[in-house]
Amino acid sequence: MISETTRRRVERAERLSLDHGGVLSRDQLRSLGIERGVTARLVRDRRWAAWGRHSVVTHCAEVELVGACWRAVHEVGGGALVDGVSALRAAGVSGLDGSVVHVSVQSLQRSPRVDGVAVHKVSRRVEGEAAGAGLPRTRPAIAALRAAQWAVSDRQAALYLAVPVQQRLVTGAQLEAALEQYPGRRRRAFVAMIVADLVDGAHSLGELDFAALCRRRRLPEPERQVVVTGSGGRCYLDVRWREGLVVEVDGRQHLEGLAPVQDMLRQNSVSMSGDVVLRIPLLGMRLEPDAFVDQVEAALTLLRGRAPR
Repeated sequence: MISETTRRRVERAERLSLDHGGVLSRDQLRSLGIERGVTARLVRDRRWAAWGRHSVVTHCAEVELVGACWRAVHEVGGGALVDGVSALRAAGVSGLDGSVVHVSVQSLQRSPRVDGVAVHKVSRRVEGEAAGAGLPRTRPAIAALRAAQWAVSDRQAALYLAVPVQQRLVTGAQLEAALEQYPGRRRRAFVAMIVADLVDGAHSLGELDFAALCRRRRLPEPERQVVVTGSGGRCYLDVRWREGLVVEVDGRQHLEGLAPVQDMLRQNSVSMSGDVVLRIPLLGMRLEPDAFVDQVEAALTLLRGRAPR
């Protein structure tokens, strides 16, 4: 049996742990007056569960992301911050998978190996990179940059940069400002290019890059910014060939607000006039340029056999 005082302390710890994903450190438990023997007994009785040298789960159900992140911070120690894709997920970004928790520590910090935790050493901390109260984690802009630099591929890196912007957790301008503070060591040119694409006004740069891809394939020179009149009035087409092929290069602005509705109305109007419309997302052009230009080339070949309009 445990005393009434200990029982109240245990209940207090369990309430406190609700804000920590059900995970507390042994130091936190001791600060609440719960001695090692009490913790051991609760673990033995399967009311609690030990998770590493320093962490205790105050229930025996499945631990969710926040709890896993707190456990990573407790186990690694030394000022570790949840970082990269894990910090993005903890901040509310959805659609990003990750069974491993990523944390960062400063380069001179010695850190233990911890199952399920990837420890990244950074040469310096960026001023103000840590989020406020709660889980020790980096702010979304820095987290996105580090996630991209630690990604296993360019495709994954682009995803980690684009998704937080699409979900409005961070802006392209914030990424650009963070990149000035923290250029990183890996994928510098690629990350800078994707960030530029995510900043307002990058759409015209995408059109220029698309034109360069077409020239390398020795495709005929198209017209640009062609004005057409449809049911909704005048609109501009990014690229059009006289064979009747239209290519629209979609930057970030095409994902915001009512832009998708207007884009679909325009595309439908152009298609009803007889033109074939291909759409290329700017990220797609960065990651699969040859595949998209293959489609453009194939469409031009098909259309050349069509009767003149």
